[in-house]
Amino acid sequence: MITVQNTINASIDEVWKYWTLPEHIQNWNIAIDDWYTSYVESDLKVGGKFKYKMNKKDTSLSFDFEGIYTKVENLSLIEYKLFDNRTGKVNFEINENKVKITETFEPTKEDPESMQKEWCQTVIDNFKKYVESV
Repeated sequence: MITVQNTINASIDEVWKYWTLPEHIQNWNIAIDDWYTSYVESDLKVGGKFKYKMNKKDTSLSFDFEGIYTKVENLSLIEYKLFDNRTGKVNFEINENKVKITETFEPTKEDPESMQKEWCQTVIDNFKKYVESV
């Protein structure tokens, strides 16, 4: 399993909203400057589907990050299963007026774990920057 985390200087209501609403996800779900998220679909409920379409800016590559939500506890936990059967979860832990986000997920076998961890840590770092600048 790979784990990434960060502490966000914002209320749990703000953090949850920015993490879960498609119009916000498109603004922070970036790991490398020459990529972007062109489309987000999210039906945040158990059995609901999600899909993030990731594109390289020069249009040479793209991929879909998609799956279903397997457990949703409002303002505290999101668990998911990707379409390739890997699983993951995101915990939201309130600490005074800050929220610690911890995401844990199964890595792919195709890519080095260190690369996957760095990619996801950059995404969660971008989330922090986005929330704290809005």
